Amino acid sequence: MNLNQIHNVYFIGIGGIGMSALARYFQNIGKNVSGYDKTPTMLTDELMANGMSIHFEDNISLIPANYYVENTLVIITPAVPTSHSEWNYFLERDYVVKKRAEVLGIITKDTFCFAVAGTHGKTTTSSILGHILFESGADVTAFIGGIVENYHSNLIGNGKTVTVVEADEFDRSFLHLHPNIACVTSMDADHLDIYGDATAIEDSFREFADKVENKNNLFVPRGLPLDGIQIEIIGKQSQVPPLGVRGLFIAFNIRIENGFYVFDVQTPLEIIKNLQFGLPGRHNLMNALMALAMAKTYGTPTESIANALASFKGIQRRFSYQIKSEKLVYIDDYAHHPTEINAVHQAVRELYPNQKVLAIFQPHLFSRTKDFADEFAKSLSQFDEVLLLDIYPARELPMEGITSSWLLSKMEKNHKKLVSKDALIPSILESDAKIIVTIGAGDIGELVPKIKEALS
Repeated sequence: MNLNQIHNVYFIGIGGIGMSALARYFQNIGKNVSGYDKTPTMLTDELMANGMSIHFEDNISLIPANYYVENTLVIITPAVPTSHSEWNYFLERDYVVKKRAEVLGIITKDTFCFAVAGTHGKTTTSSILGHILFESGADVTAFIGGIVENYHSNLIGNGKTVTVVEADEFDRSFLHLHPNIACVTSMDADHLDIYGDATAIEDSFREFADKVENKNNLFVPRGLPLDGIQIEIIGKQSQVPPLGVRGLFIAFNIRIENGFYVFDVQTPLEIIKNLQFGLPGRHNLMNALMALAMAKTYGTPTESIANALASFKGIQRRFSYQIKSEKLVYIDDYAHHPTEINAVHQAVRELYPNQKVLAIFQPHLFSRTKDFADEFAKSLSQFDEVLLLDIYPARELPMEGITSSWLLSKMEKNHKKLVSKDALIPSILESDAKIIVTIGAGDIGELVPKIKEALS
């Protein structure tokens, strides 16, 4: 498919974080962009402010009249049901209809592509890498699954020759990509509604990894069962192997100074001293190390990498500070898997030892809640207090017996409570916790401004 022949791009599900990045990209390269989404959000408001025509009713008559078969590409998200009338309108008339992942595959095929895969850490690692490359002057466009604070956007740059993409394992989407340099941050079980079991997920990641022909261009945490350059964080400098050991990037001599991680990195060729990085949590330090290794392998100068790591401000809803004062700290995070919740807890405890922590969690998907109920209960029980919202269904129908009340019963915690959205803020205000964290991938993000206002 030749994108140069396309004049119009129509999105069904334009308000999704990944879809909206593609919408911005196509508008940047001169295409007419419009589309549908189920409900207005802050993202759709921004897209409309940029001149995109968006409607929120599944209505064929609202499709622009000049979007013809010959000049229009239609992009859909898996969250849209197959019964959607606009989708069927395009299919019945033989429009080119493609999934977001397929379109990313087309874009990346003709560029030098960095692909970031993994069940956790994709968005942060992609954002750091995109920021490093952009700040170094590379001709890059980075498609990000979150709003990067440095750019107030989920698109970094408008380059034509280099791309950074999140390689999404959902629905095996990442197999459409054409990576030149890639990493796999993790291969934990997830999306079992698609894969069935953990073995199938691992097999899919191996298939993705095999798309990188030169294994010196594939990066994995040490211990992950994939053939590539190994990334590791080591506590003691005495454990670092001698310089010159092939296939290793190691962070060591790690300390916290003025709210920043300060650390050294040993690459296969050199030792880089006193790097600074501001995102808390060892998981984020690993994400930064992944991005550093990929950029260094590409040829980005060490000074540019160091400057970009120090200036990276983070991503909205990724350990995002809403309030940060001596009396109260309020953090918002997108974590929706037990491993991610554990990472949030580790970061909070490292930064605020001995402080009481209240976690507000909205489970995402009935299937994920069912598959990982015991792990969710264990992760959440680490916090001092927990407020639990109802499960956010996203693309799913309810499952009998799978409820937040059922999940709550599994938690070994006295200070736990099931709350409605209407009762959430009063319940938060009743707590004497000095550290408050909202967690989840559903519409809990839409409640954050109201929570922040109430706490302020």
